Amino acid sequence: MLIQIIEDDRALSEGIALALKEPSLDFVQSMTVQAAKEAFEKCMPELLILDVNLPDGSGYEYLRWVRERAQIPVLILTANDMEMDEVMGLTLGADDYMTKPFSLAVLRARIKALIRRGNNVTPDVFEDGEFYFDFGRLLFTRNGQEISLSVNEQRLLRLLLENRGRVLTRSVLVDRLWSDGGEYVDENALSVTVNRLRSKLEDKKDSASCIRTVYGQGYMWKRK
Repeated sequence: MLIQIIEDDRALSEGIALALKEPSLDFVQSMTVQAAKEAFEKCMPELLILDVNLPDGSGYEYLRWVRERAQIPVLILTANDMEMDEVMGLTLGADDYMTKPFSLAVLRARIKALIRRGNNVTPDVFEDGEFYFDFGRLLFTRNGQEISLSVNEQRLLRLLLENRGRVLTRSVLVDRLWSDGGEYVDENALSVTVNRLRSKLEDKKDSASCIRTVYGQGYMWKRK
């Protein structure tokens, strides 16, 4: 899992990453709102640890921006200890709120709880009338007709669905298909996988694609 730490105190940011370090976790560290946005678009973090007071703006602004793009666990970590600050963070979509100074042991426990919660709420079923995808039962249908998907096609489909309406870059998709435990996938193999998945999902009489190519960027799931 990739965790983004947005904290303008470099020593504190490094300390948090060191305290949480374990084989299953990686970290990307950002010190400003702008840097955080750029890193988010490039790396697709799966959990945020967010300070509120940043040099170029408010962490609340970044939280609002993230919530327009993804539903991932967010923990606000800030020196602001007023009740209205906590209410603001939770109202904007934060999952937890801690004030500084804080215990690293408690932080570790809360991050693990957010990871468990995030894993538990990941939907296994997607349905929109035409498509029915059950990733738990490995059942995929279009208009009631079963579709056979390879492991990498299933992984690709799930990534696109979890980020509906958002462009996923080719480099991010290659990294995710590889790091999630599938066989190594280079960019040419990614193109082949996308084309095969499209051919299985699309109506040959309908030129509109549910997997849209955004030229120069990547792919996204977007229905008509």
